[in-house]
Amino acid sequence: MTPPLKSGDRIRLISMTDDPAPIPIGATGTVTELYPQSGWTQINVEWDNGRSLMLSIPPDVVERIESPKDAPAC
Repeated sequence: MTPPLKSGDRIRLISMTDDPAPIPIGATGTVTELYPQSGWTQINVEWDNGRSLMLSIPPDVVERIESPKDAPAC
């Protein structure tokens, strides 16, 4: 089981539903705030492309990715 997202986590968008101006699939960003609700979570994300748009999980789907500081050195 994957641990829940937390502020500061880096994410990549897998899918987003029902938004008239969605974030592009594959976009990456940093979780800034989480608002747990009954059966879902609203997540504020600072997207790397400069946009700011909240996610609703579910139905939106993201995956956690390594932050640059966690990436192995080459």
